[in-house]
Amino acid sequence: MSPNPKRTLPSLSLPAGGPAEYAEPEALAQEPDVDPDAPAARAVPSTQTIHGETRIDEYRWLRNREDPAVVAYLEAENRYTDAVMRRTEGQQELLYQELRGRIKEADLSVPTRHDGWLYYSRTEAGGQYPIFCRRPDQDDGAEEMLLDLNQLAAGHAYFRMGAFEVSPDHRLLAYSVDTTGAEAFTIRVKDLSTGELLAESIERTSPAVAWANDSITLFYVVLDDTRRPSRVFRHRVGAAPAEDVLVHFEPDESFFLDINRTRSRRFLVLDLASHSTSEVRYASADRPEDEFRVVEPRRQGVEYSVTHGGDRFYIVTNDDAPNFRLVSAPVDDAGRANWSPVLPYRPEIKLDSAEAFARHLVIWEREAGLRRLRVLELASGAEHLVSFPEPVYTVRGQENLEFDTAVFRFSYTSLVTPNSVVDYDMAARTWTVRKQTEVLGGYDPTSYRSERVFATAPDGTRVPVSLVYRLPLERDGRRPLLLQGYGSYGYSFDPAFSSNLLSLLDRGYVAAIAHIRGGEEMGRAWYEDGKLLNKRNTFTDFIAAAEHLVAEGYTSPDRMAINGGSAGGLLMGAVTNMRPELFQAVIAEVPFVDVVNTMLDPSLPLTVIEYDEWGNPDDPAYYQYIRSYSPYDNVVSKDYPHILVTAGLNDPRVAYWEPAKWTARLRARKTDRNRLLLRTNMGAGHGGASGRYDYLREVAFKYAFLLDVVAPTCHPERSEGGMPRRMVPSLRSG
Repeated sequence: MSPNPKRTLPSLSLPAGGPAEYAEPEALAQEPDVDPDAPAARAVPSTQTIHGETRIDEYRWLRNREDPAVVAYLEAENRYTDAVMRRTEGQQELLYQELRGRIKEADLSVPTRHDGWLYYSRTEAGGQYPIFCRRPDQDDGAEEMLLDLNQLAAGHAYFRMGAFEVSPDHRLLAYSVDTTGAEAFTIRVKDLSTGELLAESIERTSPAVAWANDSITLFYVVLDDTRRPSRVFRHRVGAAPAEDVLVHFEPDESFFLDINRTRSRRFLVLDLASHSTSEVRYASADRPEDEFRVVEPRRQGVEYSVTHGGDRFYIVTNDDAPNFRLVSAPVDDAGRANWSPVLPYRPEIKLDSAEAFARHLVIWEREAGLRRLRVLELASGAEHLVSFPEPVYTVRGQENLEFDTAVFRFSYTSLVTPNSVVDYDMAARTWTVRKQTEVLGGYDPTSYRSERVFATAPDGTRVPVSLVYRLPLERDGRRPLLLQGYGSYGYSFDPAFSSNLLSLLDRGYVAAIAHIRGGEEMGRAWYEDGKLLNKRNTFTDFIAAAEHLVAEGYTSPDRMAINGGSAGGLLMGAVTNMRPELFQAVIAEVPFVDVVNTMLDPSLPLTVIEYDEWGNPDDPAYYQYIRSYSPYDNVVSKDYPHILVTAGLNDPRVAYWEPAKWTARLRARKTDRNRLLLRTNMGAGHGGASGRYDYLREVAFKYAFLLDVVAPTCHPERSEGGMPRRMVPSLRSG
């Protein structure tokens, strides 16, 4: 779940006597192959009347994380999950060793050139986190270690770095860390010339920071009580944070703030955005005490973003262009009255963003579900598309710190091609693969095939589905299949290579991605048709994709598993309520399943800003519509598939109680004896484990669950010992 909106409701109080107790599992010490009794949360009805409907929430007490009974219940669920999964421990270890065996543990990133320095990161065998370094842009330049995240993470169960910004003079480093998973970061400043960590410590910030050109002034963003980035401050290195100057406060609770400096280094840019409206302000990076000026005042429903080159701003906007257009404006008067067309509105092409360089403009666009790169030469106006070698692929931006360059760096991947870092010469129109991720143990891409098929939704819409599988494939319905989806916030779920997925593909699985409405794969209308009062299209698109894969013989309902996280977890809950017989297994990761109750509580992180995504349930029409699909509200007495649910105790995006409440209600109402497991990470947030090895342990756990309940009946190729044969080493280059 992303950010949300605001509104007040009568508070829901617990009944006298406090939270309900849970029933401790009675059989945790049974044999590993015998399922213990599941913990059962006792129902404590809490009622509230909304728009004439009396709502009963028997598990509301789980919201009180300060009550020992709540933590005890989550821990009981964890013990139950461990007991049920104990018989798969050997499989988990085998999978973990496979996953770890494919990665190059001691590795080096492609260095990024910046002002005579080469910045890069490296990993060491056994290290959970990267080490950030630099060296002079010379062959014999000595390495300087800037930050060893393994040292910073020592003693913490969770660790995540937010900001990492070197000052313009390359003397200071501003970085921030989160050690709980709650996404509230602490900023520190390090003197790179001495290695000294300076005294100031700025807490409760977002990952956004920006240096002014004096290399002394630092801008940062502070979170409010709902963890909304709402205030921008100006800090002078060496001064006490209490003396920092408030630059901007955003009172509209549906807006988030971000701060950055343009690649040209001329401007500091303050981005203010909701899910449907944006506003950009800017100030000279040479004069950090100047007031920020507005490019174009916000207008409801109008979005725009800004990049700077030469004496102009280049602006991507949906003003009079649903799929966005590109305009430019003089930097001294950048309002709409002075906008000049650069690329006209093209209904069939979604314009995502633009990046300005000294002599070129790189434009990110999307057509027919595929992302494209268009390069525009500023002097001549000549433009061209970058060509890619496969019909279905994913291209993403990389760090491009230099402004005066003809080289643009991006990454390229597909479902069968490992990620490649590419330097593209915008003038010569040539590309050089700087590095392709190694897949150790032998990987032959010719043993796998990727394809794209189309399902037909109930309203006749054609829904793209990306597939990858190991050859040969006989479409007899016997293959197990893992279908993934997301479908919210206009996020496009693009197909990319995962070495982890080979552990399923080599065991006969087909992997599929349903590019459903609510994302933006097929343009802005694709997003609009999957949000607000069109949200159910997201779920029926996914069901149509599943039905199509069955009808075409890729799998069968008793061999199909589905997986989604966060808003994709909402998708999992909704389609499982709607068509439980269509799926054998469900993995719902940090699922946003208690939609009505969350959207009725503006004190929660992300509620107010997300009225633009789901609707405000203060409106009876939106309330009834959200109520019609909210997974928690639609659990009934019937058979459900095998279900694995994950949660993070410190998750600020989807509170732990949403998956916990959903699991408790499912356990109380479902009529089958299929597995229902809840696993809560008691020391992390929305993203789960932060260390790379801990993350692989989590993947191995999920794969072991899948293989235990949707075991393959056939394998494309097996060794005499029953495990997949290793491929002949044949790494692809370029």
